[in-house]
Formats: sequence, structure tokens, C-alpha cells
Amino acid sequence: MKILLTIHHDLDHNSGAPGITWKLGQEYQKLGHEVEYYSFDNLPHKLPQMVESMMFPEFLASHILPLSQKPAVDVVDASTGDAWMWAKLRRPSNSPALVTRSHGLEHIMHLENLEEARLGNLNLSWKYPLYHGGFRLWEVANSLRDADLSLFSNHRDLEYAVEKLGVDPGRTRVFVNGIPESFLNLDFEPTPEAEDSVIRIALVATYIPRKGIHYGVPALNKILARYPQVEVSFMGTGCPEAQVYTDFEPSVHDRIRVVPRYQHETLPELLRGHHIKLFPTLSEGFSVALMDAIACGLAPVTTTTPGPMEVVRDEDNGLLVPPRDTLAIEQALERLITDRPYLEKLRRNAYATAQKYSWQGIARDNLTLYQAALSHKRGTK
Repeated sequence: MKILLTIHHDLDHNSGAPGITWKLGQEYQKLGHEVEYYSFDNLPHKLPQMVESMMFPEFLASHILPLSQKPAVDVVDASTGDAWMWAKLRRPSNSPALVTRSHGLEHIMHLENLEEARLGNLNLSWKYPLYHGGFRLWEVANSLRDADLSLFSNHRDLEYAVEKLGVDPGRTRVFVNGIPESFLNLDFEPTPEAEDSVIRIALVATYIPRKGIHYGVPALNKILARYPQVEVSFMGTGCPEAQVYTDFEPSVHDRIRVVPRYQHETLPELLRGHHIKLFPTLSEGFSVALMDAIACGLAPVTTTTPGPMEVVRDEDNGLLVPPRDTLAIEQALERLITDRPYLEKLRRNAYATAQKYSWQGIARDNLTLYQAALSHKRGTK
């Protein structure tokens, strides 16, 4: 099978959706399929980021059209909003099947952005309603409706797309993301039993409002003040270290570590000696960072948002708290810090959960979906 994977970002192997796109392609190639990528890296150099985002569907359409006429590609797997323009132009029976992949439905994120702005935690510029809060949502909805198959990273996103956007439920599926083979079956370090031994909490996420920092940071300030044996690591913040330290009391700075950027393959080493993964996200598709952390033996404390709830079972392999609830975050962390046997149980159950998410198996499942979409498309023309 000849597959074109597209993503409206730079194809950065170390970041969320681009990393997922790249990894899927690598697995497809291992299974004997031909793979091509199309991303911002393929666009003319020195374009402003906003121009790249707005013009990407047009550039992609001009790239796909000659390929589809040969035909030189069987399946186009495009992130939401990428291929709507090409979808409006195509329709010959021998054209590639179009798969639209949502890494987190933009309409859900839009609603969370509006709520954070209402609460005063996020400043939305006057431009926001014009593109990200307007035309971009139209692009996404159309790309989902016109696809031969729409893939969603959680069931809530799928239900919203069907109920609110008019996407054909018969052309929808939920997909999951995988864990690199090198992250599977890692050595498990038991939880230290002594009450005064160090407990380390990790936040692996960008330091932005959508990841819940306005609710996680106040809880961590109280935990650090109350428990001198607790240390906190921020990894992949994407911001200067000083920005993180400014949000904490100076007296606890020596127990905070900030890693603005890291290579993905180094994460298991960075997380060695950590026990809890705090992830107070407000909106999430299917978090790669969450999966990586539980594969490294961390017990997650996360929110009852659609993405985490695909993986975390409350009080079994992690703790779930309501979004925007600082007190609930503080109480969940305190419970794990003060009850080492319970923390050990959740850590081991989370670790076992992660072993089920091999990229190779997930790639095979995706290919089966591709084949079904392609057969259905050609069979109905």
C-alpha cells in the first residue's frame, strides 16, 4: 500500500501529533508499505507560521492532485483540516481513500479556550475568532465530513463530531497511540517505603494554560511546602526555566527541576526515580506524554477529560480528578505521598496497562482500517 501521511506542523519526532505521524509511518514501512510525509517542512521557507497554517490545505491539494491522477498513492491519512480542499476537488473512483485523523478535536479545545478566557487565565487576541476560533473550525468539520474514514483519539470527540458536526457515524472509529518498543518492559523500580524517603512528581507537558498549569501549580506549591521529601520535575515545558520558577515560592526552588526540551528517546532516563505523573490537562486527545510516563512506572493523577479517561481507571491504575479543581489535585497527590502501598499498587497497574500499547500492533490495526475504507470507497463508485 502507498500511504501519504500529512500533518499541519513541522515533522518533529519529539512532539505530540507530529511524533505520532512519524512513528506510524516508520511502523508502516517496517510492515512493507511505502510511506511519504507532507508537513510544514515541505512548504516554502520563511513563511510566517500563521500563513503556513492557513495555506497548508492549498499546498497539500496541489501536492496530492498529480499523485492521485497517476495514481501514485492509495491512502491519504491527513490530520484534521489538512485535506478539505483536495476532498472538494477529488472524486474519481480511482482516487486515494481519504482518512482524516483527529489528534484532539479542535472544537473541544475551542470550548475550553473560551472558558479559560472567561476565567481570566487566557488572553485571546482579536484575531482568534477569525481563524482558530472561526474558519479553522469550519475546515476541520468539513475535512471530517468529507473523509472516507474519520479517526478520533477518544470516544467523546467522536460523539461530538457525530452529534454536532454531522459526521457519518458509519465512517468513524477511535484509534489509540502507541509506545516505542524501547519504552516497553522497562525495569520497574519499587516505591520507597520509608515515610521520609523522596517522592518525585513529574509533569511532562508544555507549560501552557490548556495543560492545566493554573490549577496544578497552586496544588504543587502547597504540597512542596507541606512535604519536604517531595520533589517536582517539569519536562518539555517549551519555555524558559525562570518562567516556571516564578510561579513557585522561593523556598522550594531547590526541589524543582525544569527541562525545557528533551529528545523523546531520553525520557525513560529522565523519569528514572519518579513515582507520580501529574497531568491536570483541560483538553486532550490521547496523550503521548501520559502513556510514556505510565510505561516508565509512574502513577497518573489526571483529569476526567476524554483523552486520559481512555486509559486511566480511577483508583485502579491512577487517580482521576475534575478539571480546574486545585483542591482535588492537592488531595490526590497527598493521598499517594502518604500511602506508599497504595502508590505502589497504582504504579504497578499503570505500568501493566502501558504494555498493551505496542506501536506495531496499532499500526496493523490502522492498516486494516485503511484497507476497509479503500475497499468501501472503490466498491461504492
